[in-house]
Amino acid sequence: MGRKDIRALLDRYRITSGKGFRLKDHDPADTAERLVDKDEAEALLADGVARLSRLQELLYPHASWAVLCIFQAMDAAGKDSTIKHVMSGVNPQGVQVTSFKTPGPEELAHDFLWRIVGKLPERGYIGIFNRSHYEEVLVVRVHPEILEKQRLPAALNGKKIWKHRLEDIAAFEQHLARQGTVVLKFFLNVSKAEQKRRFFERLEDPGKNWKFSASDIAERQHWDAYMKAYEDAITATAAEHAPWYVVPADNKWFTRLVVMEAIIAAIEALDLKAKEMPAPDRIRLAEARQLLEAEES
Repeated sequence: MGRKDIRALLDRYRITSGKGFRLKDHDPADTAERLVDKDEAEALLADGVARLSRLQELLYPHASWAVLCIFQAMDAAGKDSTIKHVMSGVNPQGVQVTSFKTPGPEELAHDFLWRIVGKLPERGYIGIFNRSHYEEVLVVRVHPEILEKQRLPAALNGKKIWKHRLEDIAAFEQHLARQGTVVLKFFLNVSKAEQKRRFFERLEDPGKNWKFSASDIAERQHWDAYMKAYEDAITATAAEHAPWYVVPADNKWFTRLVVMEAIIAAIEALDLKAKEMPAPDRIRLAEARQLLEAEES
């Protein structure tokens, strides 16, 4: 699979404008069969792990760019396993992973982006958000009673709140891009039928029982509302500087390949070169070499 094929693969799932976007046009079971098959994908994924590791070794010492990968999905879409596989070869010291849970009292006392800002990756790092600020226009939209805990002024908690929040998110991500953070957003698009199959797998396999929660079934009852919320979120916030990747998630091997290649392509586009050491540092290295060579063995 050449670079041209990889570009075609990513173009298939990259959304940089919400104009005309419809989630129903994206098949969760798609595997781009004309571009890649499963056997080739497994080889590409293994190679990609090594490529991403090398790119991280360029990103970290430059300490100028940061990369933020945002993962959103319905339950059982494979976020955790995708993150685990894609990041399996990188140096853990150069990766910052944050899993956002239900906001606590301190977080609820601030605006909805407050807790996000404190977890942004440093320059030179790859940041992983397992769920993110998008929960505020997804789960909170599907369950608007959650807004009561956020103690917003009544005048601001009206019909336009979701439109305003999406505008705020779009502006926030544009700010990040202008400050040197590469923003990549992945919606792992699992079908309702595949989610059901995976839920049964969790119920029937004792080793996977811990993954199951009764709340998963409760949320499944709101499937259509979630799909509408995801569609609106992607439509309102997709941009060249902060693209969405609507990644087919019914086949985990394919999900991992698309995510891997998207991250690699984004870092490669920065065109980072091996950083040249300043002259004074090179002199100190030479002196250190001389001292070591002068030691008696």
